[in-house]
Amino acid sequence: SSMQCRSYSRKGAKNAKTQRRSSASLRLSVLCAFACKFLLAVTLVSSVSAQSLSQQAAATAMTALWRDSGGYPSRWTYDHGLVLKGIERVYLATEDQQYLDFIQRSMDHFVNDDGSIRTYKIDEYNIDNINPGRNLLFLYKKTGQEKYRKAAALLREQLKTHPRTSEGGFWHKKIYPSQMWLDGLFMGEPFYAEYAATFKEDAAFDDIAKQFILMERHSRDNKTGLLYHGWDESKQQRWANPITGRSPNFWGRAMGWYAMALVETLDYFPQKHPKRGELIAILKRLADATAKYQDARSGLWWQVLDKGGAKGNYLESSAACMFVYALAKGVRNGYLPASYMKTANDGYRGIQKEFVKYDATGHFNLAGTVSVAGLGGNPYRDGSYEYYLSEKVVTNDPKGIGAFLLAATEMEIAAKTNRVRGRRSEALQ
Repeated sequence: SSMQCRSYSRKGAKNAKTQRRSSASLRLSVLCAFACKFLLAVTLVSSVSAQSLSQQAAATAMTALWRDSGGYPSRWTYDHGLVLKGIERVYLATEDQQYLDFIQRSMDHFVNDDGSIRTYKIDEYNIDNINPGRNLLFLYKKTGQEKYRKAAALLREQLKTHPRTSEGGFWHKKIYPSQMWLDGLFMGEPFYAEYAATFKEDAAFDDIAKQFILMERHSRDNKTGLLYHGWDESKQQRWANPITGRSPNFWGRAMGWYAMALVETLDYFPQKHPKRGELIAILKRLADATAKYQDARSGLWWQVLDKGGAKGNYLESSAACMFVYALAKGVRNGYLPASYMKTANDGYRGIQKEFVKYDATGHFNLAGTVSVAGLGGNPYRDGSYEYYLSEKVVTNDPKGIGAFLLAATEMEIAAKTNRVRGRRSEALQ
């Protein structure tokens, strides 16, 4: 009996010891798993932080924007062109071949060997469809492939017969007769100017300047300096003021499109052209109004620009990115006084604080972009304050990401320039 007790005692001790070892082993396994996850998270964060913000945004653009449609938009669209233009800027800054390859794959999805463009129809006369032509010109200059030149020439043909107002301003679309919208200046004029500069169509610059001058003449509010979203020459639209033809509100992104159109077009506008100074003056007036209506607390801009803090109004990301880009580039190229960099810097800080978000894996996301806004159509968009607040606000909209890529690359140029100046100043001391 006593021997049995000793036997049971030894077995119990052995079992207890085994259990302790098993428990210790389990704790060690849990700690190892936690450590691995922690190291992976640190590695991901370190990898992301080693990239510039523009590279982080480009990674999101190349993997997330059109994931649900096989990696490409279903149609030839202006916002696809905007994103690719932003990725082009990242390519020029880094010379990383992946960006050039992505641009080329994206265009080749639509451009056939004969220069025709899948889903594009010239007789729709939609000014939005001109914008991706800038990606074609970039690829033609980079690769020399004739299909890109032919496709760009097809878009140039549209502008030759595109319907116009009585003064010669491009209609926004054939389905929107007699109307000019601020958006349309970005969609048409930078391509028009780059094409004219590339293929020596010098006479085209008179027409290009006219588009900006007419748009400002018919949409600018003298009291605020802001530009109304659209203008209807016929004054027949329900959204149009019966006397002026103007739409009733100042939409942030619409003015952003117009601001970007100016700095992009001036890249190609002849230095000695008699209208160049007038375009720069328009940009200066627009910059004054943009700075005036910047939100002092956040450095950002409101969806409806002149109604900051009003019920339902909100700070919107794509307009902020567009204004930051246009102001910073305007300063860099000497179109605007250096004082506007403060407005750009404040805006860029606000964008990073308010709209740049990272998910659990450390990937970049841009929040706070209104998905769309327009005038007329079906269902009818009346341009009211309530209308502009009714459209969805989304994360990683291509218009927001595309504008962010332009803003980020421009601000990275400014930061690099300041660092070089700082080192030179130190060397002289």
